[in-house]
Amino acid sequence: EKFSPSASLGLPPPSLNTSASIPRSPRLLPFSATPYQSPQHSGGHEPRPIPGTADSASHPPPPAAMDKAALVAEPVSAAAAGSFSSLRAYGRALAQTPRRVARRACAATAPGEEMSRVRARSGPRMARALRWHDLVGLGLGGMVGAGIFVTTGHATRLYAGPGVVVSYAIAGLCALLSAFCYTEFAVEMPVAGGAFSYLRVTFGEFAAFLTGANLIMEYVFSNAAVARSFTAYLGTAVGVDSPSKWRIAVPGLPQGFNEVDLVAVGVILLISVCICYSTKESSSVNMVLTAVHVAFILFIIVMGFVHGDARNLTRPADPARNPGGFFPHGAAGVFNGAAMVYLSYIGYDAVSTMAEEVERPERDIPAGVSGSVVLVTVLYCLMAVSMSMLLPYDAIDADAPFSGAFTGKAGMKWVSNVIGAGASLGILTSLMVAMLGQARYLCVIGRSGVMPPWLAKVHPRTATPVNASAFLGAVTAALALLADLDVLLNLVSIGTLFVFYMVANAVVFRRYTGNSGERRRKTLAFIVAFSLVAVCFTLLWHLVPSGHGGHGGVKAGLLAGCGALAVAVVAAFQKLVPQARAPELWGVPAMPWVPAASVFLNVFLLGSLDRASYVRFGVFSGATVLVYVLYSVHASYDADEGGGGGGGAKVVDEGCEV
Repeated sequence: EKFSPSASLGLPPPSLNTSASIPRSPRLLPFSATPYQSPQHSGGHEPRPIPGTADSASHPPPPAAMDKAALVAEPVSAAAAGSFSSLRAYGRALAQTPRRVARRACAATAPGEEMSRVRARSGPRMARALRWHDLVGLGLGGMVGAGIFVTTGHATRLYAGPGVVVSYAIAGLCALLSAFCYTEFAVEMPVAGGAFSYLRVTFGEFAAFLTGANLIMEYVFSNAAVARSFTAYLGTAVGVDSPSKWRIAVPGLPQGFNEVDLVAVGVILLISVCICYSTKESSSVNMVLTAVHVAFILFIIVMGFVHGDARNLTRPADPARNPGGFFPHGAAGVFNGAAMVYLSYIGYDAVSTMAEEVERPERDIPAGVSGSVVLVTVLYCLMAVSMSMLLPYDAIDADAPFSGAFTGKAGMKWVSNVIGAGASLGILTSLMVAMLGQARYLCVIGRSGVMPPWLAKVHPRTATPVNASAFLGAVTAALALLADLDVLLNLVSIGTLFVFYMVANAVVFRRYTGNSGERRRKTLAFIVAFSLVAVCFTLLWHLVPSGHGGHGGVKAGLLAGCGALAVAVVAAFQKLVPQARAPELWGVPAMPWVPAASVFLNVFLLGSLDRASYVRFGVFSGATVLVYVLYSVHASYDADEGGGGGGGAKVVDEGCEV
């Protein structure tokens, strides 16, 4: 159903005048249906090249380009003056909420619009100054944080034993599969929005806003927690055991909010100033810090090989109570360990948000994202072997595996101080990359119209999203000042895993649907069916008891059945539904098996998180839906459908059904 403000007010129908100079703002398309690229009807314009083709590189679409030829100009009425121009206007907008939600929630933009008209809302362009080695450095800095020192200990002691090295290899392979999905989108659509933009062009506005808002909230909370942990690790590096000695106690405040951490605030503000000043300079600083951090990690690895004992790889400290061997808890322990250590790879997704600032996306993004994942996997595996050689797996301190191992050796306590210094550098690099990524997420969310456009502005001199960076820096610093958040909050990132799951599904959807409604239904049916099979496998893995008796055989049989069913579903989909489109520059190999494996893995990992993570995700999601209904849907309606354009004529795309 097409909505016409002039008809609703009893005004005469507008006249068609394609030569008039009018602002062009085409209506969004449902579920990434790519519009037909036709010549412009205003005199003298050449046909607009399809985004992603060879012609589009030399003839980029103008910011005001349209996707359809049939345009109807309508005068903007008083009712279309903007949903937030007055209380009365906002009341009218709220009354229209159900219709606007139905109209906008599944409306998707085309990639060409994201790279032209939507991007133009930020004003000046971000500087394309990054190359593949910058992206590798950002990926290393984002992934290799202080959490690796704790994650390795927990996975080794509780689940995998010395086989944790295999857990890291499996997790690294799975991270590479997810990175492939991000890379295809980032090369095709090099904009700063990362997963938000990818989901917006595929599943529509609401799905993108729900996942993007959850991701930003988790970024802010985890960054505040990591900044406070910097105080603790820095204290370890200089010999101060208790971080409370560096914090100011405030009597009268509730427990958990009564210690002011000025060091954490200073770190956040310093990083905020750096990323506001220049992306290239921030990348250079990150490169230096990451190089020093990697040098610390290599030092720890060498010390483990030099002072370790290879017999610890198969021999427990207490053979009477703990099983021996390289895989003391079998395959189940290795996969449970992989589920835990996989969260140490989170951070490469932030690299995709830098796509708008990369010199040659088709070359630099695949090398930068995939290269950083491969290098991190090698480092993690070497660290796991080094730690397993230092001590038997059942004698490792789960909370401080490396420093605890060296503390127990005569004359080696100084190594613990070195580990503290390395962890402090890891915190700085992971904070910088995370804050770079969160600012670009928020910038593009502002561009889309669902958040205030002030957040989307790019500074003309620095070519960075200064407003988004400063706003999120201030919020993060305020949280880090008082709130004693869990140091490991960033390791329980349900929002990030949910985004990985959505992006993998989005790759399948865009490759197989095209403009066909029948293809769309079949692809959605595959996504739902495969996700349900993955959920069943996850529930069986976690709920059916294991053992050496009948229970173990039943569980193995059920898991094998689910695995075979998952393979059959993917094979049937591949045979029955051919691909509708092929990527022009870079694509995920072995479709649809690679994204399907990523979906399966992320569902499995989501099932391994604790109840508190789901409670937090539910609270965040509820708050996001409330913001969308009360503000975002009306703001985006004004931005894209003529509500608050500030006067002039409105353009309605007659050929688009929403």
